[in-house]
Amino acid sequence: MTDAHPENDRPDHIRERQSTHLRELLAEIDGRNPFWTRKYQSIDLQAVRSVEDLHRLPICTKAELVADQTDNPPYGTNLTYPKSVYSRLHQTSGTTGRPMRWLDTPASWNWFMDCWASIFRLTGVTADDVFAFPFSFGPFIGFWAAFEGAGRLGHLCLAGGGMSSQARLQLIEENAATVVCCTPTYALRLAEVAREQGIDLASGSVKKLIVAGEPGASIPATKQRIESAWGAELFDHWGMTEIGALAVEPIDRRGGLTVLEHQCIAEILDPETLEPVTPGEQGELVITNLGRFGSPLIRYRTGDLVQAATDNANSNCHFLHLAGGTLGRADDMVTIRGNNVFPSSLEAILREFDTVAEYRIEVREVRSMLHLKLDIEP
Repeated sequence: MTDAHPENDRPDHIRERQSTHLRELLAEIDGRNPFWTRKYQSIDLQAVRSVEDLHRLPICTKAELVADQTDNPPYGTNLTYPKSVYSRLHQTSGTTGRPMRWLDTPASWNWFMDCWASIFRLTGVTADDVFAFPFSFGPFIGFWAAFEGAGRLGHLCLAGGGMSSQARLQLIEENAATVVCCTPTYALRLAEVAREQGIDLASGSVKKLIVAGEPGASIPATKQRIESAWGAELFDHWGMTEIGALAVEPIDRRGGLTVLEHQCIAEILDPETLEPVTPGEQGELVITNLGRFGSPLIRYRTGDLVQAATDNANSNCHFLHLAGGTLGRADDMVTIRGNNVFPSSLEAILREFDTVAEYRIEVREVRSMLHLKLDIEP
């Protein structure tokens, strides 16, 4: 197998690699990780020897993780090693009323960096590229992983935390940044501020935007609008705090997401039956990550609806390609400025107050950014 460019491996080599890492993962967590040991107590893990045996293991849901962290605060029991081994803490935006925290060991974080190295390679990043990160740099993992991933590859990285949009545009312009990483809506917001300030982004230094956190980059009209405003190529990226950075729109196959199958096992299942769908049919993406041994996820329901491309599009990459990227949600989640929000979670909070008779949730676009408004009737 070719580690330098694993996406060019033959399909049988990819499956062999996945099976090897799966066996290593199960051996590492068995008896050490309380969450998975408890979940698998009636399963013979020795019988799971390959990707083809993965169906023997039960599905894992976000509700299980949230319940585990609620019952075992603050980090839950999905920890393979003593807490003293972990060196990174990140957390979600609080989709269920409280954030879900995630710990990483140095080894797991290195795996995360390897994922980002693949993402940058597949999007055509070169050694001369200068990165700008117009993020708040809070505890959300996407900010830090992309930033450090680029830094480890030797790129000059510009941190835009604690700055206004105008100051961030100035940072990009003065340092001749060539790659910007942000959310799609913020790319549009920066373009709007640039117009207000008389800045011609289209003739500027930025040549690529790598975006995530929202479905905008998979929507042709939104993508065209961003690319036109910036005069740059827009690349979609997909990942989650709890599973890692595991898919990207490659430079040689636009209009979809390629899954990093050397770092994970991806399944597309019917959301109702949890059985595999026919290739080309829409289903829910279920992920097993293969390098985050300190806090792994196995057969995790992402809630994202996808469909596998059925043609190779003359690409040398043999990884699974998701036509059109993420096509929707199997639940009622909406994304506001890169933060996942579940209306059902808002309801759970509001219903705790007897003084609230009824409420309405409104999502609308204001100044190129989605806003969520709550109307409450006392």
